[in-house]
Amino acid sequence: MSKTNDVIVLGSAIVDVLGAVDDEFLLTHNIAKGVMTLIDEHRAEQLYAAFAEPREVAGGSAANTAVGLASLGASAHFTGRVKRDPLGASFETSLRETGVAYHTAPAEHGPATARCLIAVTPDGERSMNTYLGAAREFSIADLRESDVAGSSVLYVEGYLWDAPSAKQASLHAIAAAKANRTKVAFTLSDPFLMGRYRNEFLELLPELDILFANEEEAKSLFAVEEFDDVLQALKSSSAVVALTRSEKGCVIAHGGEVHVVDAAPVKRVVDTTGAGDQFAAGFLYGLTRDYGLSHCGHLGALAAAEVISHYGARPEIPLKTLAAGKGLL
Repeated sequence: MSKTNDVIVLGSAIVDVLGAVDDEFLLTHNIAKGVMTLIDEHRAEQLYAAFAEPREVAGGSAANTAVGLASLGASAHFTGRVKRDPLGASFETSLRETGVAYHTAPAEHGPATARCLIAVTPDGERSMNTYLGAAREFSIADLRESDVAGSSVLYVEGYLWDAPSAKQASLHAIAAAKANRTKVAFTLSDPFLMGRYRNEFLELLPELDILFANEEEAKSLFAVEEFDDVLQALKSSSAVVALTRSEKGCVIAHGGEVHVVDAAPVKRVVDTTGAGDQFAAGFLYGLTRDYGLSHCGHLGALAAAEVISHYGARPEIPLKTLAAGKGLL
């Protein structure tokens, strides 16, 4: 089948609901400052009602990557489950406004659309309260195999392994990708996932064409203490592996080929939320254009640098403009 789309992204469809508050608001509503807390639907509705002027943005790790891809000029398609409710409509509208295609039919029944209620205090601290709702119900029925077959790359977030039906949908999509010569990219998402799914991720590794991980995730996956031991463990892997190391930049490994790429300069780090998501966007954009691995790493580093220079996990400046200005396009 011909490839009409660059990247199809599978992930948790979460609406980020941001509200400017003060410390008294946190105390009144018993919100733990500066951390992420999982909440139920009742608590989510209470906090949503308490925000004076909430701003709603389509979020979730994989959706952020899809937005970054579109910002670079790639064709990106997101697949994830929302409910037919006001926040579900908000997610769809917000995502499509960025140029990302979204065709997943909303659920008529079951849990409400997932949301992350982010209370932002004047000191810049972000206190996150997350209700996973409909996102956890993502299933094989939500997939369109033709979208997988028509894409050059399938990108899957590791967070989906925490919901059994979403994990099965991801594995089904990976099998469809392999059958249709669509490359499979996977991100480990969070070091804590290794404690629950380390063996499953190791078994998945031979099926992958591209693996994304930060240094801590990679160490946890291979149960090693030193970064060099990660590289040794990856020597037998056929996948392209992109390992991010914060201010140390990134290392791209493929068989015996290793590229070390410096981090792109940033005047001031404001918020590291979404750095890994945007790195993946830049890197995948380069791969879909057949750029060399080092070139892909520089694109990823540039995208990550843009997003950590301000609050929020989406680019504020079009990444295509930035990359062109740096001679990367």
